[in-house]
Amino acid sequence: METAQLVIGVTLGGFALLGMLTGLLRKTVKYYLSELKPDGNGGHNLHGRVERIETRVDHIYALLLETRLNK
Repeated sequence: METAQLVIGVTLGGFALLGMLTGLLRKTVKYYLSELKPDGNGGHNLHGRVERIETRVDHIYALLLETRLNK
């Protein structure tokens, strides 16, 4: 009887640890994949940030080109 309880306890403990690790992995994957989803609130994800930086760089290029052409 004592051995059976020990085996059941270890098995349940192992399943509990596997469940916790699976939950942690799922939460981590969701966190990183959320950066790649389309964002409808002002570009707060990675794609939106890159688009804002590209827009600023394009504006800088336009200003540089304008000053070169005016000389």
